Amino acid sequence: MSAVEPMQVEGKEVGFSVNAFAANKRLQVVTLSEAVLDAFEAQTRSWDVQALEYKPFLRFAIADKLDQLCGSALGECLNAIMANREQAAFLLQYEGQAEGDQTNLNIKLSTAISHLIGMPNFDSMYGKYYARFTVKNEDNSDSYLRQAHRRMELHNDGTYVDERTDFVLMMKMDEQNMEGGDSLLLHLDDWQDLDKFYNHPLAKQDIVWGSPPSKQVDYKVEHPIFFEEDSQGKPHMLFIDQFAEPQNMRQGIYLYEMGESLESEENCFNVRVPVGSMLVVQNHCWLHGRDKFVPHPGLSRELLRQRGHFTKA
Repeated sequence: MSAVEPMQVEGKEVGFSVNAFAANKRLQVVTLSEAVLDAFEAQTRSWDVQALEYKPFLRFAIADKLDQLCGSALGECLNAIMANREQAAFLLQYEGQAEGDQTNLNIKLSTAISHLIGMPNFDSMYGKYYARFTVKNEDNSDSYLRQAHRRMELHNDGTYVDERTDFVLMMKMDEQNMEGGDSLLLHLDDWQDLDKFYNHPLAKQDIVWGSPPSKQVDYKVEHPIFFEEDSQGKPHMLFIDQFAEPQNMRQGIYLYEMGESLESEENCFNVRVPVGSMLVVQNHCWLHGRDKFVPHPGLSRELLRQRGHFTKA
């Protein structure tokens, strides 16, 4: 697809374009036109965020509104990307620069995108179908999520919950005095040691997974790291080094060596996500993380997260 021409359906422009990300052609960059965003904001102005939180059906209505503004082609396009293992991730952005506080617009837009591809799970940490959290220069939390000055290692989400987590959406709401902190991505098929760990005797043995108090999940789960195969017979993965609870030496060494391999993988790449943009990945064939920030007393970055499962009509 051309890097400059907008996408067309039956010869008509549909208000968005799709291009490959420069550093890795798997990642697709979806850009909404300024006209689409302006129309979306105008047509959803009467639907406040509280209404979206209280009325789950309204989340699907707002997704349908965005899809209609894109010639009913955006949902089909995003679902095709997510279903294609060779891609299975997109960076969604929009043209133009909105003025003032765009918090409500960003929540609405992220809600529309998530409900075009599936349905978000309840986020226990935040108590809604989405979570908002801020990274500051100093932090004393019980996980790496908010710790700015260290790299958050590559991982999959949903390792410690008993619900399926097919996709992860990460939207940058705001940032101040920020240098560094890029998103890190690695496609499972680009991991050079995949065969070594996938064919290991412990690859499909249950591992215990828990979480710290801040996650508000009061149970543990058990599942293998390579918990299933897709329709092509290729592995799906669920791994995070912070929340694995090995029960013996063999499990501990297997997990340690896996983490070391992932962190040294040269096919991992950085993605700078602009404010108002979102990164959406198929959680079981992409690992994600975050690079460390450069220290600054005024450092602040707010992120919105949605994690959910694919749905069928």
